[in-house]
Amino acid sequence: MIRPAPAAVPIHYPSSDGKPMAENDAQRNAIMYGIGALIRHFRDRRDVYVSGDLLIYYEEGNPRVSIAPDVFVVFGVEKRERFNYKLWEERRAPAFVLEVASPSTWRDDVGPKRSVYARLGVREYWQYDPLGEHLPARLQGERLTRSGYVRQPVLTAADGTRTLRSETLGLELRAAPGREMRFRDPATGRVLGSHAEEAEGRLEEAAARMAAETRAAAAEARVAELEALLRERSG
Repeated sequence: MIRPAPAAVPIHYPSSDGKPMAENDAQRNAIMYGIGALIRHFRDRRDVYVSGDLLIYYEEGNPRVSIAPDVFVVFGVEKRERFNYKLWEERRAPAFVLEVASPSTWRDDVGPKRSVYARLGVREYWQYDPLGEHLPARLQGERLTRSGYVRQPVLTAADGTRTLRSETLGLELRAAPGREMRFRDPATGRVLGSHAEEAEGRLEEAAARMAAETRAAAAEARVAELEALLRERSG
């Protein structure tokens, strides 16, 4: 009797490498800000996927080879939740990657990871050092060309604030001395706040609207009172 060939064992691609998201609060805060701010910025785009600390597998059949950017953005793919990102299925590499430096990762960020991102075709590769202890500059960015990554120009203000523009995102990245990095929309001048900052801003806007409505209602009541007084006198 000829027995059917056993079914191929499916290859398992883990959703975690067992490593923590961050080594310290500054790194974690920067990663969470970057992911959250960009998700909110692109919330109306169904073809933009924003994630971070998610394993990207780029060799089909080889689950031992992966990379997990701290923050990344992919254009032209469906916005949905994923356990991991398989490049041969999605057929789109991240267009933007941000790595946040830490004591144990910054050497990989400027070495092996940089080479992998170039090979995958990541158009923009950014590095942010929240503590200013590891990289030559707290914020630096590179854009992929035919000859490899080329460092992007930076505008440095008198107070030391570094501003770089991401052509891929259409946003500016800013890092002021003693302050956390923030994205800014040059078209509107709006700074993309953290979740807490955005919530506080909404509360302030709501309070301002209530105050304005209260003033308007008081003014209308005063006008009505005066009109009634005039009618009484003219009668």
